[in-house]
Amino acid sequence: MPDSENIGLVVFAHGSRVTAANNAVRAVAREASRRAGMPSYRAAFLELSEPTLAEAVSQLAAEGISHVLVTPYFLTMGRHLTEDLPRLLADVRSEHPGMTVEASPPLDGHPDLAGILASRARAMLRSGEDELADAAGR
Repeated sequence: MPDSENIGLVVFAHGSRVTAANNAVRAVAREASRRAGMPSYRAAFLELSEPTLAEAVSQLAAEGISHVLVTPYFLTMGRHLTEDLPRLLADVRSEHPGMTVEASPPLDGHPDLAGILASRARAMLRSGEDELADAAGR
């Protein structure tokens, strides 16, 4: 296993015209890197925001990172992950031949996803119960 100080994490998302949405991805990337014990990280975007995947990997390379883990922040294996990401990874690998660049699967199929959705649904039910209790004067 490589030294975690020499590994960079890139959380790769679609990108949005909505600044708050892109900032939310950056916050997730920061927290994911903290939890993974990887102090070097970037959020990267396919379109509509910066940095691109190539720019993020170049930034990490400039920090001396030699191993990059790309984690797609996409729910399913749609066209962006089946066509765009492999092409972008090939381009990045050719630009940085001494660097290892790997990509994980998307979020789809992860066992925690159903639990997250269930948690959100339960929270909505509790919120609705609280609203009903407030309306009834409890």
